[in-house]
Amino acid sequence: MGTRSISFLLALSSTVLLGSLAPVLHAQPVRTANDRVYSDAQAGRGRTLYQQKCATCHGEMLEGKAGPPLSGSGFLAVWGAQPLAELAGKIRNTMPADDPGKLNPGETADLVAYILQAGKFPAGPNALPSDEAALKSIVMTANRPPAAAPIASQAPAFPPAGDLNQLMRAILFPNSNIIFNVQTNDPGAPRKPGPDGGDFSWTTWGAGLYSGWQIVDYAAIALAESAPLLLAPGRRCQNGKPVPVDRPDWIKYTQELADIGREAYRVSQTRNQEAVSDFTGKLAEACAHCHQVYRDKRGFRPGEPAAAAARCTP
Repeated sequence: MGTRSISFLLALSSTVLLGSLAPVLHAQPVRTANDRVYSDAQAGRGRTLYQQKCATCHGEMLEGKAGPPLSGSGFLAVWGAQPLAELAGKIRNTMPADDPGKLNPGETADLVAYILQAGKFPAGPNALPSDEAALKSIVMTANRPPAAAPIASQAPAFPPAGDLNQLMRAILFPNSNIIFNVQTNDPGAPRKPGPDGGDFSWTTWGAGLYSGWQIVDYAAIALAESAPLLLAPGRRCQNGKPVPVDRPDWIKYTQELADIGREAYRVSQTRNQEAVSDFTGKLAEACAHCHQVYRDKRGFRPGEPAAAAARCTP
């Protein structure tokens, strides 16, 4: 596979990059943690490992400390309806936070077994398998716990501070480019010395505070969390036209951006450069769906004033 351009603008305009992507079908989970999917002996090994590797951040009783809780309703709201493979992957690839990637699949399965035991799921005669295919067929609970009833907020309304073009350039453009840069820069590689160590420095953005993979995580979260800003009432385009926040297609494109941001985070959690590089085509395609309707106007040259004047209308 050839290296795709890491330029956000070129990625969006390339017809090769924006080719159709075949859907990936996954087997549906068929069991839950209530089906006695781990053994007490395995959970015992996991408990010992947890005390050594995890308790400092997640608490002696999995109640959460510097890290989030690994039991209770909040934990189930995030992980309950997902395949255990997702939780195992998170543990194996990113934990412990200060020394990630050192746990083997067997140790990871033991930790998941202990988490299940702490969550009062029943044990059985057989250990939880460590291979990803088997873990994909098991979820903790069949349904996600219901969300709490919304509470009337007294928070003030925040009118938009910038126009749509400024919002794109402030948040969406730079964070998308961080993800596109994974095509040619391994986030797990040793940091280059100094801000001039190469075309793209992982240390420049985070001032040396965060690892390369953490920066990719944060970029993905920025895309997902900032998507609703595209629907802020009262926001204007650079040309002064109102952002079409009530149009069904604009709402659809906004939802697609939020979804692709969440997927980008999930893929980044694999800590696999090739997987993220392959994913960038989907990111470019999601952006292009909106750009082709509202930004890239046919018949105009890029940067031409008349092209900017025609934006924000389908």
